[in-house]
Amino acid sequence: MERFSCSPRVDWREKVEKLGFTFHSLNDLYWDESVYYVLNNEDVELIEEATENLWSCCLEAVDYIISEKLYDNFGINSNFIAYIERSWERKDPSVYGRFDFTFENGIPKLLEFNADTPTSLFESSVVQWFWLEDFAPHKDQFNSIHEKLIDRWKELSNLGVSHFTCVKENTEDLITTEYLRDTAEQAGIFSSFVFIEDIGWNQFKQCFVDLDDRDIRGLFKLYPYEWLFEENFAYGILQSENYTKLIEPAWKSLLSNKAILPVLWKLFPNHKNLLPSYFERDRNLVGNDFVRKPIFSREGANITLQKKDTIIEQTFGEYGKEGYIYQKLCPLPNHNGNYPLVGSWIIGDEPAGVGIRESNSLITDNLSRFVPHIYDSEK
Repeated sequence: MERFSCSPRVDWREKVEKLGFTFHSLNDLYWDESVYYVLNNEDVELIEEATENLWSCCLEAVDYIISEKLYDNFGINSNFIAYIERSWERKDPSVYGRFDFTFENGIPKLLEFNADTPTSLFESSVVQWFWLEDFAPHKDQFNSIHEKLIDRWKELSNLGVSHFTCVKENTEDLITTEYLRDTAEQAGIFSSFVFIEDIGWNQFKQCFVDLDDRDIRGLFKLYPYEWLFEENFAYGILQSENYTKLIEPAWKSLLSNKAILPVLWKLFPNHKNLLPSYFERDRNLVGNDFVRKPIFSREGANITLQKKDTIIEQTFGEYGKEGYIYQKLCPLPNHNGNYPLVGSWIIGDEPAGVGIRESNSLITDNLSRFVPHIYDSEK
């Protein structure tokens, strides 16, 4: 990948807000079109191959975890293990996920898999595409996310998805959820939106309902399973299992957990797209250069980067009580103090494009910027 500077569109704020992208400057500048990256044929082929291969590896890993009952390292509420297993046995379908890559000698290396509640979807799919049409309409982009989402919803039209939900007072989650709902509607699936705090329980019907007391038959939730399983209303998930289908499916809770990384390394040692990863009991195997990550963590919280017995970067937060994993240190590429993380989207079973987050540090967090890209097939 090559990085280039450019002049932002004079009216870029008005243009992205017209698309519905209102959190372009939350905390600080989030959407940054003063730079862009160029991907060539080899870049795209390597990312596509890695995404497809790792998705296949992940499915094998889920089957392995369930068949061997390897739940102790995942910090999962034991009341829901059988529920997760049933979702896998039923082959409950997945819509999307995001693999986060760094690069080592030009090869994509998996840092983690955002399998349950990945965001940055709208900016990856829509916002950077419209930037491209203004900036370089004769060029292309590694981005078929929108079309593949619509196709995926068409494949899932028989699920009976009736509602979409996320938490209140989180603009990014709301826009991501509403964007997914819009792609579902373009696929012919019409639904209602309800904030997760407003979902109720009908004791007589034994099912979840919205504010108008309408049954929730199929629910897309931008709300992580590790939180959902601990809620006071979580008992209803089990009681209404045969009535209300959840998307993403419960088996994705195993893949969104960073405990999946040591499992993948055990099953596929020396896989070219994986980094050596271990549970705490085997941390000595990772060597002196490593990243310590909580199995549950968001937006780069509670991560430690160590090199030769020295902490080179560290973040803090509220995660870590469930345990940590240790992964070989493979720093993000350095472009004059700017560190890009490539998020590669999988829609259904197909690679669909990328979104690039850029930081001023080696840890990608909630202050990292989203920058657009161009796919130049002639490079």
